[in-house]
Order: sequence, then structure tokens, then C-alpha cells
Amino acid sequence: MATDSLTAHLDEFREAALSCALPGAVELIGEKWAFLILRGALNGLRHFEEFQGGLGIARNILSDRLSKLVAGGILERAADPEDGRRVIYSLTPKGEGLLPVVLALRQWGERWGYGKMKVVLADRRDRRPVRKICVVAHDGRELGLDDLTWIKSDEAAGLFTAAE
Repeated sequence: MATDSLTAHLDEFREAALSCALPGAVELIGEKWAFLILRGALNGLRHFEEFQGGLGIARNILSDRLSKLVAGGILERAADPEDGRRVIYSLTPKGEGLLPVVLALRQWGERWGYGKMKVVLADRRDRRPVRKICVVAHDGRELGLDDLTWIKSDEAAGLFTAAE
């Protein structure tokens, strides 16, 4: 009976994994240079030359990654109104939505010894550092892995409020 239970659990996991959004997201932005280009765009880089100089990336790799990010709807490409020969790359709302992802990875890297930055992200209004990105319950409690469980989306549908 334990084997049947394990098989059912693995079948459920496989079914959920096949419809998970994570592999598609990682495919689009999970490569080192794509992520660094995204970080650059979040920090105000807009032109090909700025990305190349700021990242030290080869032109052909930069061109390829920019094209993929544009095709994926993360960046949009437009003629520079000040110089029609140049192109401006800007974040789409979909690209701006990746800010918490980038910040969470940066915070994780700092915590686990992959570098310590000399600058921190702060609230423009108050000039105070932003809080650590974490998983938060509906009532504001910070949650750890042991506090979490998966439930079916139709089960959760009636539990969300309009503000969520």
C-alpha cells in the first residue's frame, strides 16, 4: 500500500511539474548574461553600448540575449528619439515584474557568501533600505519551508480577497 501511495504522490508531482511556470521562466531569464542584462535594465541601462560596456559582454552574445529578451516580452526595442540610428531597450511591465526575483537572488547571494555589495537598494522617498524579500502569509507572517503546503488552485480561488 505504501508503494501505491508513493506512486500516486509522484504522479501528482509530475502532473504539477509539467504545468509549472518555473521551467519556462528559467528558460527565458535563467542564463547568466540574460540575467545580468535584466539587472542592467533595472538599473537604468538603455543602449547596446551601455550594456556592453557595463557588463563586459561580447557583442554577438549581447545581441543574441537582447533579441531573446525582446522576443520574450521582457524588453522592448524602440528608436532613440534623440538619435534615430540608436536603439533604446526598455523594460516592459513583464520585465519590471522581475524586480523582486532579481532582488531576492541578490539578497540570497549576499547571505550565502557570493558577494557583499557596497550599495543597497533603498526607498527613493525615505532613502531607507528595502526589506528582505521573503514568503509572507496572508496575515503578514514570514513563512519558512515547513510552514508551506501545496493546495489545488480551485481550492484556493475562494480564499483570495480583491486586494491580492
